[in-house]
Amino acid sequence: MTTDETKKSTRDAYGAALTELATLYDDIVVIDGDVGSSTRSVAFRNLHPDRYFDLGIAEQDMILTSAGLSLANFRVFVSSLASFLVGRAYDEIRETIAIPGLPVKLIATHGGVTVGEDGATHQMLEDIALMRALPGMGVLVPSDYNSALTLIKIAAECTKPVYVRLGRPEQPLLYENNDTDFTLGGGRVLKEGTEVTICACGIMVHEALKASKILAQQDLCAEVIDCYSVSPLPAQQILESIHRTGCCVVAEEHLLHGGLGEAIASLVCRSYPVPVKFVAVDNKFGQSGTAEELQEYYGLTSSQIVSAAVQVWTMRRR
Repeated sequence: MTTDETKKSTRDAYGAALTELATLYDDIVVIDGDVGSSTRSVAFRNLHPDRYFDLGIAEQDMILTSAGLSLANFRVFVSSLASFLVGRAYDEIRETIAIPGLPVKLIATHGGVTVGEDGATHQMLEDIALMRALPGMGVLVPSDYNSALTLIKIAAECTKPVYVRLGRPEQPLLYENNDTDFTLGGGRVLKEGTEVTICACGIMVHEALKASKILAQQDLCAEVIDCYSVSPLPAQQILESIHRTGCCVVAEEHLLHGGLGEAIASLVCRSYPVPVKFVAVDNKFGQSGTAEELQEYYGLTSSQIVSAAVQVWTMRRR
């Protein structure tokens, strides 16, 4: 982990990754839907306007166009806000990208409730469930700028479709800027522990690390895993951890239904049953408010992770 105290948003990594990739590949094209300033894809447009296509508020057309360009052997990135990209174009994603297995990279920014004041219509809380349900779709949820930068570049190399969920809030850096130890299907142990496993993705990794410090003051030694790859899961890493600790907490900025928590619960039930608790949004849509207010309201905080960890630790087999 880095000691750099700089804060950056994961969406900022998208524009930076595209500009780096453009120097390596002349077959990269980028499609956006009139939100390039928000997704940061304008960084690519400014350098390569001939390979950038703004299709306006027409997300279904964006997906259909990306499929056609992929069939023509272009390396395609398509980006928009998560609520628009997944919410408005899921049928097209399923029919024209997922079923034929085209290696289109779907980059969704503004995931979760921390979009803030934009309100429920712009706060996508069900996108991970929808995307991980598609056979063959990779799902990545980076926790900081540097991991997002690397994972987007890894996605460019994938021969299958990949969904990358990025956020708007600025977060502290967790990884060094030259850290390349990431892979589709991977995870990272950010803190080793022996008494409770905390799995998290996205902004909740930061809350998990805060929780681990509070738990240490209560003589509970927590292991924190950044499960940046939601599909496929870092299954072996998770199972090795819960074999040591005997219990697990999963934290995510997503609905309880269908996200990282249910993916890990399914893995645990099949492979090594232990008590599991979830810190996520419980069957509600978002609402307008600051990111901090909404995290508190929906219980997406380190204090909720601490409470869940204490509960699950008392439930584990002695």
